[in-house]
This record gives sequence, structure tokens and C-alpha cells, in this order.
Amino acid sequence: MDTKKLIIIGSGPAGLTAGIYGARANLKPLIIEGPTPGGQLVSTSYVENWPGEKKILGHELMKNMRNHAQHAGCSFLSEWVEKIDTTNNPFTITTHKQTKLSTDALIIATGATARRLNCPGEDEYWGKGVSTCAVCDGLFYKDKPVVVIGGGDTAMENASFLTTFTNNITIVHILDKLTASAAMQRRVLENKNITILYENTVTEFKGDGQHLQELVITDQKTGKKQTLPAAGAFVSIGMVPNTKFLQGIIELDKWGYIQVGKNQKLGETSTSIDGIFAAGDAFDYRYKQAITASGSGCMAALDAERYLTGLQSG
Repeated sequence: MDTKKLIIIGSGPAGLTAGIYGARANLKPLIIEGPTPGGQLVSTSYVENWPGEKKILGHELMKNMRNHAQHAGCSFLSEWVEKIDTTNNPFTITTHKQTKLSTDALIIATGATARRLNCPGEDEYWGKGVSTCAVCDGLFYKDKPVVVIGGGDTAMENASFLTTFTNNITIVHILDKLTASAAMQRRVLENKNITILYENTVTEFKGDGQHLQELVITDQKTGKKQTLPAAGAFVSIGMVPNTKFLQGIIELDKWGYIQVGKNQKLGETSTSIDGIFAAGDAFDYRYKQAITASGSGCMAALDAERYLTGLQSG
């Protein structure tokens, strides 16, 4: 089994950027693409906040990034990781196809998955009006009715941000009170352009086949259904980091996010195991933007390069 200098797990903005920087450092990275190559952006429509691209389809941006990484010298494996053995260094990785790999350094950029409602129409209109990120997609709904689903900080942030574009915002929350922090609640409760429907949940997304047009919401007390016009709907019920396979291997917080900066000598992206670094939404619970994920991919690659240089000199 040949030992790679650097393996990157994940092929979203974080993983691909790490690959580009790693390849430029002549580390010849192998990128294990995972079950959703390209990450979350592949399922979005247009991206309008990526520097240098006024408007580009999410899947096209990720295709360009993958081509760039390949051109720089990355190789790719279309599998996903099931197990990492950190008993010894080099580390041993086993994929779902039982492919075994060995590496001196590892960058984990497995991202996160948005929690979904799993109700009718959600999959059909995902990326066609149904989204999770107001910062990414809010501009598409200027002066249109939008709905934010959830009651935590993410939902409040989305609702507040949307007031920049429209004065027709409804929050649908399953509980009888918001769960966001007091400051975030106050920002929303004091805004006359935001209506809150408590003890309701979205039970169906409807549209014309091309784009979302309305939601069916159900009162949790009475069971009564009503239809709510919506050009856009933002599911804001949290993210789940794709780190389940890391439990018991490296240090995670109680929500499953990778803990970074554990060894400051090895950099901000270091984890609880020397030689393993993290990038993107697998550790970032705060910003959750493609551009910040990409930036952390750069950081992880630079940290990994310094670590590998230390191994050689040591």
C-alpha cells in the first residue's frame, strides 16, 4: 500500500481549495470525493457572491474548481470514507468499497448537511425556491413573499437578512416560542415586516414544477391547514456536520463539529490528532459560506504542508 503525502476527504469548496494549494506545494494530494461530489453548492441554483463571478450556477462553479484542482495535480477517488485508523502514522483510511489508503497527513473537509423537513415537495423544489441560506439566495426574492422555517438563531439571522430585500417575511415555527438568543429574538420581534406563525409546521411545498409558489402549513394544535404564498422558503432548522465516522477518533463538540486549533504550533486548523487538519463546514458552525470554507481549505493545506516539512526535517 503506497503512502500518500496528503489525502483530503471531501470535494466541496474547502476540499478542492485545499487540493489546489496542496498540489502547488508538490504534495500530490488525493481527494476522496465522498457521496456528494462538489458539496452543497451542487444543489443550489445561482451563486452571486463568489468573487470574480457575478453570476454562476453552483454546479458550474464546482466543476470549474474541480478542473482547477485536477489541473494543479490532484487525483480523485469517487468513494467515501468509512473508517480512519490513527493508531500509527501514516494513518490508514478505509472507504465504503474497502479500499485501503495510507497517508502522512489528512485534511477533513466533509462539510455539513442541512436538516430537512422531509415533507412532500421539498426535494422537488430544493434549489428552485427552497433553500437554507438567505445570504446566498435572498437577492432572488426582492419584493416577494418569503418564509423562514425555524425558531433558532439561524432562522432569526435569515429572517433579519431578508428584510434587506422584502417586507413580506413570515417565520413558521413548530413551538409556541422562539428558541433563538434574546438578542436575535429582539431583532425579529421588533421588525414590523416579519410575521411569526407559532405552533405551525410546513407540511408541503407546492409550485408549478419549475419554481416554488406556496406552502401548506399545519397548525400543531388544531390540525387545520392553510396555504401560504411563498416565492422562497428557507429551511432553518440546523445543520448536521458530516463527521459521524469520526466519533471516538478525533475531538468533536457536542453537536459533532470538529474541534480545531488544538495544537497552535501546527496551526488554526489542527485537530486533536497531530497530522489531521479540518476545513469548511465540518468545523465551522458560524459562517457556513462557500468562500469561508474555501479560505479554511487554503489554511488547512498550508498547515499540512508545514507539518509534513517538520516530519521530513525531524
